[in-house]
Amino acid sequence: MEKNKIVTAMVESPKGSGQKFDFDETEGRFRLNKILPAGLVFPFDFGMIPGTKGEDGDPLDIIIIAEEKTFPGCLIDCRIIGVLEAEQTERDGRTVRNDRFVGIPEVSQLFPDIQELAQLPESILNQVEHFFKNYNEQAGKIFRIIARQDAATAERSLTAP
Repeated sequence: MEKNKIVTAMVESPKGSGQKFDFDETEGRFRLNKILPAGLVFPFDFGMIPGTKGEDGDPLDIIIIAEEKTFPGCLIDCRIIGVLEAEQTERDGRTVRNDRFVGIPEVSQLFPDIQELAQLPESILNQVEHFFKNYNEQAGKIFRIIARQDAATAERSLTAP
């Protein structure tokens, strides 16, 4: 069996956080981007894959499925197990692709054998998808999952020009 691609992810908003942080490349620091509505928190560490760029102009997003939260700026070597392909309709009506890559920390004790998105419990995938739908709805945007893709498809997306 072929090994999954390992990427280094940077956490921006930790699991359980009600605040959305973004890494400001110009400043080299984190900036508070928004405060989530009461009761809405990140279900897992969320961040980006440095050195990449998505259709929205930002680095590619990654949700890191792990047993513990970390902190903004934490670098985590993750196995890419898949991607949630998604479309996001902005407040101005413009629609862009805004996929969410899914990673498992290489040091995970809870998920050491997970190699594919389909191996995660359905409840975890549903929780992640519902979070992103609700999060974007609160910001006046529409977030729609197009497809759940496997590790090989995710890896091709990472290396696409």
